[in-house]
Amino acid sequence: MKRFLLIITILVSVFILSGLSSLKSQVFLDLESGVVFSGYNDVRIPGDQGTLFSLSEELDASPKVFYRVRAGYTFGTRHNLSVLYAPLEVKSDGSLNRDLTFEGVIFPANTQLEGTYKFNSYRLTYRYDIVERPKFEFGLGFTAKIRDAKVAVYSAADESIKTNVGFVPIINFHAEWKAGEKLSFLVDGDALAAPQGRAEDVLVAMQYMVSEKIGIKAGYRILEGGADNDEVYNFSLFNYAAVGLEFRF
Repeated sequence: MKRFLLIITILVSVFILSGLSSLKSQVFLDLESGVVFSGYNDVRIPGDQGTLFSLSEELDASPKVFYRVRAGYTFGTRHNLSVLYAPLEVKSDGSLNRDLTFEGVIFPANTQLEGTYKFNSYRLTYRYDIVERPKFEFGLGFTAKIRDAKVAVYSAADESIKTNVGFVPIINFHAEWKAGEKLSFLVDGDALAAPQGRAEDVLVAMQYMVSEKIGIKAGYRILEGGADNDEVYNFSLFNYAAVGLEFRF
């Protein structure tokens, strides 16, 4: 993962440096934070033999502060290239009223358990703005996503951990309605559904430009998706109360 990040950093640096030579290029940095709440988070590992249980309903998952960082640039007015780092790790605790078989380990009923759900995301996105009007913008693109996932269950006597790192191609989209010179409403995200599973990460927000170079935003983000196969069954939903800052250079 460190090698991947180094390669992406080098590529972005090259693009930014080349973009700075054009008057139509604009570098941006987007910082987002807030609180994330667990919706459903149903897990069965292995997918064809484990015990189906919920990390958010049968165990107690507390809200958690989150952050995301996106950097990139717009060139030629319509072309957008960016990288995103979006970590997520939520912990749960409690007990089940039945035995839990998880990744080959059996946790007896009524055992005090601690669960960890990690879903870190690294994304490289290219988007082309198809519509560019004074009051409305709309673009579509492609996101290359690397997921770094882990589901773990711990007790005083045992532990069992399932990790997975994989590549996921996703469709990127962006729509923005400008209500005034400084105020706009936007829908921005990545989403794709396939027989192997689905993934949606969508922000609905209001954005206000404090100045020509600085914008603030507030809104709701939904992160949802999962997969159902012999190795893993997991479908989860997370609700985000999000605020953010965008800097344009």
